[in-house]
Amino acid sequence: MSTSVSYLHTLNQVFGFESLRGGQQQVVDNVLSGHSSAAIFPTGSGKSLCYQLPALHLPNLTLVISPLLALMKDQLDFLKSRGIAAASIDSSLTYDESREVMRGVKAGEIKILMISVERLKNERFRQFISSVSISLMVIDEAHCISEWGHNFRPDYLKLPVYCRQLNIPQVLLLTATATPKVIEDMGNKFGIESENIVITGFYRENLDLNVIACTENTKSEVLLEQVHRHDSAPTIIYVTLQNTAQSVADFLQQHGVPAHAYHAGLPNELRQNIQSRFMEGGINCIVATIAFGMGVDKSDIRSVIHYDLPKSIENYSQEIGRAGRDGQSSTCTVLANRESLSVLENFVYGDTPDHSAIRAVIDEIGTTPLGSAWEVMLNRLSRDTNIRQLPLKTLLVYLELEGVIEPKFSYFADYRFKALVSTDNILAKFDGERQQFVKAVFDSSPKSRTWHTVDFEALWQGYQADRQRAVKALDYFAERGWIELESKQMTDVFNICRPEACQGQEASDLSERIHQMFQNKEQSEVERIHAMLALFETQTCLSHRLASYFADEHAPEQCGHCSVCRGEIAVLPGGSPLAQLELDQLKAACQPLFDAAKMEVVTAEAVARYLCGISSPLTGRLRVGRTAGFGQFSHYPFADVKALCEQF
Repeated sequence: MSTSVSYLHTLNQVFGFESLRGGQQQVVDNVLSGHSSAAIFPTGSGKSLCYQLPALHLPNLTLVISPLLALMKDQLDFLKSRGIAAASIDSSLTYDESREVMRGVKAGEIKILMISVERLKNERFRQFISSVSISLMVIDEAHCISEWGHNFRPDYLKLPVYCRQLNIPQVLLLTATATPKVIEDMGNKFGIESENIVITGFYRENLDLNVIACTENTKSEVLLEQVHRHDSAPTIIYVTLQNTAQSVADFLQQHGVPAHAYHAGLPNELRQNIQSRFMEGGINCIVATIAFGMGVDKSDIRSVIHYDLPKSIENYSQEIGRAGRDGQSSTCTVLANRESLSVLENFVYGDTPDHSAIRAVIDEIGTTPLGSAWEVMLNRLSRDTNIRQLPLKTLLVYLELEGVIEPKFSYFADYRFKALVSTDNILAKFDGERQQFVKAVFDSSPKSRTWHTVDFEALWQGYQADRQRAVKALDYFAERGWIELESKQMTDVFNICRPEACQGQEASDLSERIHQMFQNKEQSEVERIHAMLALFETQTCLSHRLASYFADEHAPEQCGHCSVCRGEIAVLPGGSPLAQLELDQLKAACQPLFDAAKMEVVTAEAVARYLCGISSPLTGRLRVGRTAGFGQFSHYPFADVKALCEQF
């Protein structure tokens, strides 16, 4: 039986489909012919089948990298419902469950293993997976690998390195939102030939796209008019901030629209209740931050309205992609202006570390004794260097790619527990050496009122008892319901591979090179904001411009179902002219920051972030986020504020 006939038989018998669609067949043929490939398909068009079907015909394991636990769970449930041997290793599994999955993988009983990219930072997991024959690595949401795309995840940058280290012969990249630049970047990083990159098209003929130019003062009234146009049809209204979600929902309720706010600040149970009722039709209007959407597959959403500008064209496309999945006509509307342009841009500048902060991290590595491990508590290093945690993770990945450091493992520095049964009762469940060990753990865990705090140093000094064994024992006690266990202060442990790169002139060159990488990324992010505004002010068909942005050159030049095709070209109003910045004015505004910092040196960039209302570890540590000067100049361009701050 030929491969083609064989997989078509599997497609029918296992998945219940008569044939493949869209570009699925080309991708499946690529994979089964031994080629690395990429599938750039719209949301809901069957990207997952492009790896699920070949996995059943490949000789060895298919390793899937997925960015979200919820997406993993959904795909695993589907695979198991089809009788496919699939599993994940993730934080929700117990130690014994993880061991059983690893045994199944090693024995060849599991065909598909799903993990997060962070799992590969663990040295022991890397040792385990390197002993397994892998046919294919699948990277879901593959645009996360590109610094020029949205939702960039620094750990994704290391995937090409892991792929080589693990001797994985081919990869399959899956994404719905990738620009030509991101597609080229992904292909280059994995050596994928252009003919094996399959783009099926982005254009959707059932989405009516509208841009309505309006000032901030008139937005609420325009929103009300748009909501009434769709009566009680299922509607999502997207906003940027949690308090905006609440205020807009309150406004709509006051005007007779039964809207509900949805954001990450709500209790988890309430959020789940709102989402369930929306999915079931009990609620028809949600005012949400982007916390709402991932995993929401409601087919009959008739209207998506952006009350605030989305973060980028990619975010816009993902959010409107939730409308009309049943193929029926649906409307997508943006209420747009340029009044908050500087605020949007200023969000970007908060993620670029100061050159001196990058150098401080490199110097710390350079002073670590040769042969010693470098232990990093991310939140502490973030606070000490004034680098936000996401860019700090990016910096560490850059240092890994430079061959300066190598991740070994992560552990929780602090453990504490509350006994739910008496410690004597727990001791009685063991005998011999095990009982002695458990007693040593309890003896090394002083109690304060209710909670015991584990002193691992005392455990080692007094009993030569291993930390790792103690943690496993505590996890076991918690699983049995004997104790309530809490852990905090995650610590990442790295080997230092090239200490000389963090010393002298080499350290200067390295910090300069990495700082330039961050600045390039910053410039790219700002350009993406302007690309989005240009899209909303386009004089050519909105649908065609949007499709072209995502490398789809087959969309009609005039769709006939967008505001531009109806002759409604948007000219976005700007804010009122800003008064000229004065040096003395800025000095007075930042005095609370200097007072709180006392003798501490504060860089011009840090001062500008404070004045522009950009939160940073420094403003959090000094508790100046609520002082009068914080955000006083948030509507001014960051570069203008910074230029004056450099004159202090």
